[in-house]
Amino acid sequence: MADKTSKPNRIQRFGQGVRQFLKETIGELRKVSWPTRKEAWNLTVVVLIVLLVMTIFLGTLDLVYSQLFKFILGA
Repeated sequence: MADKTSKPNRIQRFGQGVRQFLKETIGELRKVSWPTRKEAWNLTVVVLIVLLVMTIFLGTLDLVYSQLFKFILGA
């Protein structure tokens, strides 16, 4: 018969590790200061505006450099 003092097998240790990980993860998520719906919306708008500005900026640079290289290479 199995001895109660025997070392747990790999599957049992893995299961214990997963349970410990999930327990600690849930504990950490409870400590997080989650944004309100309004704060999340405002941050989303900021990200979209920055994305739009950077898209326009990089697109303009790409256009200018492509025209410059066409001029230099005579293509």
